[in-house]
Amino acid sequence: MTSHRILVARRPHILEAAEPEQGDSLVPIGVLVSGRGSNLESILDAVDGKYITKGRVNVVISNKPSVGALEIARKHDVPTVILDDKGLPKMDSDYDGKTIATLEAHGVTPKDGLVALAGYFRILSPQFVDHYHNRIMNVHPALLPAFPGLDAQKRALEHGVKVSGATVHFVAKEVDAGPVILQAHVPIRDDDTVETLSERILRQEHRLYPEAIRLFTDDQLRIEGRRVVLKT
Repeated sequence: MTSHRILVARRPHILEAAEPEQGDSLVPIGVLVSGRGSNLESILDAVDGKYITKGRVNVVISNKPSVGALEIARKHDVPTVILDDKGLPKMDSDYDGKTIATLEAHGVTPKDGLVALAGYFRILSPQFVDHYHNRIMNVHPALLPAFPGLDAQKRALEHGVKVSGATVHFVAKEVDAGPVILQAHVPIRDDDTVETLSERILRQEHRLYPEAIRLFTDDQLRIEGRRVVLKT
């Protein structure tokens, strides 16, 4: 009987640098953003600090001009592109076509690339998800499949649950429904507000997302149906 290690992160840990192996090609990463960029910064810090040694962020694409994520990318000397979506619906296949073209122009292809959503406030079209099948990641502030979509922290408090957390998952055509890669739990306190709970969950997001990307770029993940397991 084959055994698998389930990818559930339970305790905080310090990301430690590892020396890259000579001759290894780097996985090209494109990050899609819409806001302040705190998860983007955690990813870039992990790359710069050599925790992620087999991936490189080639481009950061924003659907909004003048957001904090763009300044963070520039601080890390990562190319940025603005594809302003003002006036467009939240899901738009033509817009996604431009995004795909921009990713591929920067070397992020469906063959060997990774697309990371980091506070990206658009819904990807089925064509986009198909194009980068099993090569798109997202982070969500809840323990999926509980509380998918917007306002997850607020809904967790309203439902009176005792534990919430963060989830990194592969992206599927349905919102927040793809296979789970990593999760971390965050106990909910009696005096929590949306702001205090969100702050503690965000700390877990900053820990989990670089770890999930490291596992992907190290070719350590395998999808088996709805499960993501470590290769043995």
